[in-house]
Amino acid sequence: MTIAQVAERAGVSTATVSRVLSGRGPVSAAVRQRVRLAADELGYQVNSIARALRDGRTDTVGMVVPSITNPFFTSLVESVEHALGREGKELFLCDARSDPGIEARRLATLAARSVDGIIVSPSHGTLSGAAVQETAGRLPLVQLDRFVGGTSTDWVGVDDVAAMRQVMDHLHEGGARSAAFVGSMLTNSSTEQRFDGFRRRAEDLGIAVDPDHVLLGDYSVDWGETAAARLVSGGAPPDAIVCADDLIALGVTRACRALGVAVPGRVQVTGYDNIEFSRLGEPALTTVDQPRDRIAAEAVRLLAAAAAGDARREERGPSAHIALVPSLVVRDSTRAGPRTGP
Repeated sequence: MTIAQVAERAGVSTATVSRVLSGRGPVSAAVRQRVRLAADELGYQVNSIARALRDGRTDTVGMVVPSITNPFFTSLVESVEHALGREGKELFLCDARSDPGIEARRLATLAARSVDGIIVSPSHGTLSGAAVQETAGRLPLVQLDRFVGGTSTDWVGVDDVAAMRQVMDHLHEGGARSAAFVGSMLTNSSTEQRFDGFRRRAEDLGIAVDPDHVLLGDYSVDWGETAAARLVSGGAPPDAIVCADDLIALGVTRACRALGVAVPGRVQVTGYDNIEFSRLGEPALTTVDQPRDRIAAEAVRLLAAAAAGDARREERGPSAHIALVPSLVVRDSTRAGPRTGP
């Protein structure tokens, strides 16, 4: 099928068909509907390769996440895909497998495939830096959720320190006077910021933190179970266990249940991310809810702004750093206050 055949079927000029299918130029709603109906009836498909060569854009965006098996990143990808869809763009997704080397290859591959821009959540706080900065020098790039310091790119995520302030205030209100922190190794900005917020607010509130009660492993249920077993077997467990994500927290509550430690009667437990499984745990987790749809919308907006200003980069000013304030969803794994959120 050709554009001329669509024009003949719709009773308009080929120029009008081009304006309708490209979304450019003034066309009445009635004519637009007639052209699209004719194109559908004839099975006409826009030649995306030809359009990309003509317009200098592919209407595709690449995204690289540390691990697609983590439910938080799965839901974040979904939010980004929906936000891009509203802009008429498609998503190419890559999994870095939490490996900076693989991540660098994924970024290079996406850039070579001429995507219009890239959204990346860096897998490592320092080792990801070179590849992220090099890619940002080739095409628009926005860091999402996690970030690499010292890079000149836009970033959007949540204020992890503010989130931990909410968590610690809530636990203190519930009677916690000692606490443990269970997270991943301090190799990414998310864990670093969450631990910093935990440590600072614990000090402000006079909540004791034994150095042996800071346990760092990875973002997994298995690590949560292992860490909880260490805390319980090491003597009297702390009043609260603050986890850097929900997977860890689910492992902690599971281990506590197996070891006969009541949650929240003996130990309060909190998670982070508000993944779907958090409300299904026993008990349901108190957790930090990240506004994923807002994060995704801001990332897509920043990417579009970067693309529009790419030819006049010096006029854009300093890189944007947007930290949204998350909310605390109170459920059954803590004692203070009424339940809130879904």
